[in-house]
Amino acid sequence: MKLLLTFLLSFVLIPLTAWAQPVTVFAAASLTNGMKDAAALWAKQGHPAPTMSFGSSSTLARQIEQGAPANVFASADELWMDDLAKKSLIVPDTRHDLLGNELVLIVPASHPIKVDIKPGFDLMHILGPNGRLAVGDPAHVPVGLYAKQALQRLGVWDKVSPHIAAAADVRSGMLLVEQGEAPAGIVYATDAAISKKVVVAGVFPESSHDPISYPFAIVKANDTPDARAFLSFLAGSQMRAVWTKLGFKVQ
Repeated sequence: MKLLLTFLLSFVLIPLTAWAQPVTVFAAASLTNGMKDAAALWAKQGHPAPTMSFGSSSTLARQIEQGAPANVFASADELWMDDLAKKSLIVPDTRHDLLGNELVLIVPASHPIKVDIKPGFDLMHILGPNGRLAVGDPAHVPVGLYAKQALQRLGVWDKVSPHIAAAADVRSGMLLVEQGEAPAGIVYATDAAISKKVVVAGVFPESSHDPISYPFAIVKANDTPDARAFLSFLAGSQMRAVWTKLGFKVQ
């Protein structure tokens, strides 16, 4: 009897955090630094460290559609979150647009230039006869979709499109410029800010593309109290300071 009471007492005294389940987050590549900071802060509060998977929003959305065990999805555009919503794969009332960003033209830090990005600007002069413009694949990667839209509205897409170096995601595109494999690229302002190997040559006018918006939501198949708590944490005051410091527009 004494042994049974001891066992039951030890069972009751187990910290509640021991029962918490780690949250799995699928997040756009441009959110990498902020999400890693979020994971560290969350774990510091006594929660299990979240599992993070980063990549193109399009790739992550497709993985969720195929049953990947994500609890939270953070997209770099509305398109891919809309795609999951239409298929009833997210919890509608948990969807919130938390962040915004800017679209910028980058060049290697070793060859800094300034470009006035306006209708008809000479992007081919920057690329040269054999250079390519590094950007996330315009066929499906959010930064590529924004970039294509901007270049079309500015009237330079037709000239530049044959010279696109399509990357798997925004960070992969920036890497091509960092390594000198492309003379210019298009990324988000927050990505450019974390690299010492590239500089911003110019900022695309907001009117040249749809607003860059980051919707966050709970994946319906993996809706848990811990996932909801972490999603609330990502929108809370502590993380607002982190997002702002990284250069995101907190909405």
